[in-house]
Amino acid sequence: MQDIKKKTNDRMSGAVETLKKELVSIRTGRASLSLLDGISIDYYGTQTPISQVATLGTPDSKQITIQPWDQKLIPDIEKSILKSDLGLTPGNDGKTIRLNIPALTEERRKQLVKVVRKRAEEAKIAVRNIRRDIIDEVKKTEKEEHLSEDDVKKFQEEVQKITDSFVAKVDDVLSHKEKEIMEV
Repeated sequence: MQDIKKKTNDRMSGAVETLKKELVSIRTGRASLSLLDGISIDYYGTQTPISQVATLGTPDSKQITIQPWDQKLIPDIEKSILKSDLGLTPGNDGKTIRLNIPALTEERRKQLVKVVRKRAEEAKIAVRNIRRDIIDEVKKTEKEEHLSEDDVKKFQEEVQKITDSFVAKVDDVLSHKEKEIMEV
């Protein structure tokens, strides 16, 4: 049963971490290098993340700079950024690409909050599905190992407590991201 509890914690932690990674890529009106995590370019026939072909920086909270190690990559990087769903327009001076992060409009902030809430709800569903899988696994174990109904019920209550704690963690992540988005 301890193994099953550990497995439950690990899988639910994975769901929360996945949510955190997804939310990092959502723009908040502040420059963050993580905005570029999902963008890659064709570098000698291989899709390569921008961070592996350039030096990235944030000189201030409203700008990201990209300095490719090979200046010939500037057009490819600009195309990749324009194709992405970031809504940013790159500008360059021949050596450095600059991305100015515009302030978000109130309407856009509300749209982003809806997206964040949807992703958080998906994470909660994942946590609940893990709970269901674990409880099904325990019920199978009950029949095979002849566990008492009381033990199974007690274990189900423990799994529910674990589930509740992870749902609370998802809510914490959600509220933090909402504050970050709505911050002017």
